[in-house]
Amino acid sequence: MNSIEIKKIGITNLKTDAIVNAANEGLWEGGGVCGAIFREAGSAELTKACNAIGGCKTGHAVITPGFRLPAKYIIHAVGPVWRGGNQKEPQLLYSAYQQSLLVAKENDCHSIGFPLISAGIFGYPKDRAWIQAIQACRDFMKEYPDYEMYVTFAVLDDHILALGQQVLEEL
Repeated sequence: MNSIEIKKIGITNLKTDAIVNAANEGLWEGGGVCGAIFREAGSAELTKACNAIGGCKTGHAVITPGFRLPAKYIIHAVGPVWRGGNQKEPQLLYSAYQQSLLVAKENDCHSIGFPLISAGIFGYPKDRAWIQAIQACRDFMKEYPDYEMYVTFAVLDDHILALGQQVLEEL
């Protein structure tokens, strides 16, 4: 049975097969969610693994081991920087989620933890980010009905949690 849930929890605490890092194209250690994931996984090991990959285009995703995290893998998804909505941001954000789920499936992951990609320092409006996030997950589940996937969105803020719950009910 497939499911989508939203929890108030730090993403590095999720005991899922994979967690998703809201990455930058260079796969460098950043701030926010990205910084927390690097710190908890082990910055040196994760940096070395990311450097070996060499980067990731916006709208795409790549995978590394989870190192010291409870999750077996870290999927690094690059969402778009918000530039007003006319630079293909919705399509690129949707693609970042879809590609993450496909990479998870290719690596036999059946549970995945997402942050709200692009909604932090990349400036994507949170309500619109939720729509792309939840729609991409629902579409993946429709496309692969026989593949069990449990999706957890990890958020730290009550307002973002409430927004997500509202979008989840509306879609």
